[in-house]
Amino acid sequence: MQQSFEYIHTELKDIYPETEIGSIRNLLLSEITGFTRAQLLANKNTKISDNQEFLLKKYVAQLKKHTPIQYVIGQTEFYGLLFKVNSSVLIPRPETEELIEWIQQSLANLDSYQMLDIGTGSGCIAITLKSIFKKSNVSAFDISDEALKTATINAKLNNCEISFHKRDILTLQNSDLQYDVIVSNPPYIPEHEKSEILPNVLNHEPHIALFVPNNNPLVFYNAIAVFALKYLKTKGLLFFEIHKDFGIQIVELLQRMGFENVILRQDISGNNRMIKAQKNA
Repeated sequence: MQQSFEYIHTELKDIYPETEIGSIRNLLLSEITGFTRAQLLANKNTKISDNQEFLLKKYVAQLKKHTPIQYVIGQTEFYGLLFKVNSSVLIPRPETEELIEWIQQSLANLDSYQMLDIGTGSGCIAITLKSIFKKSNVSAFDISDEALKTATINAKLNNCEISFHKRDILTLQNSDLQYDVIVSNPPYIPEHEKSEILPNVLNHEPHIALFVPNNNPLVFYNAIAVFALKYLKTKGLLFFEIHKDFGIQIVELLQRMGFENVILRQDISGNNRMIKAQKNA
């Protein structure tokens, strides 16, 4: 095992920071051997098998091409749950966990709700909400067939019943349901920011879930807000994850449309990251 530790470090030291290499090493070797982190340390003198060594070299080769570790091993953890991920879906971020926490705090009575996640991707928001609010009915929309396949797999993996639908919110006219909560982490990065995006994101994560036109960066927020005005119940709640530079603009957009109690909240890094609004009537 010690040789594997050294191999990973040598191959990745010019590409990843030292602290990240340690995390990658543990994730890779845990995936290959089935050992926990503590077991990896306790078995430092254990030699991995030829097949395990083959997998290790395969995974490291992918990492050297900046493929995210989550895609390399095919899964990640989010809010204590396990999710399969691939290049058809975004890798769930810690900031989105903060959004989930805010929703949970806002609905602290843990009653039964009708919930909708727009642009579900891996299904991490919808599935996590269902795991918290077990009596609730949770629906999820996405435009991507492949994303919906992945989300469906994740729902089964986490024993959650979610109603998935292929829908384009930019053209969606009608819904069969009224919702207590609508939540979305839509695409929000303007095209001109592509040059600032790290290669592991730009070259591997789905652009359809990341980028919006430079001349209309709030296109999804506007469309979802219009939908929410029609299909949120009275006093229903709308939650957004947002680009840190557009917080004030989205707040003003929602206020102009008649939403009340519009709150802009920062993430743990101090960036404007999420918004809550309430339908007035």
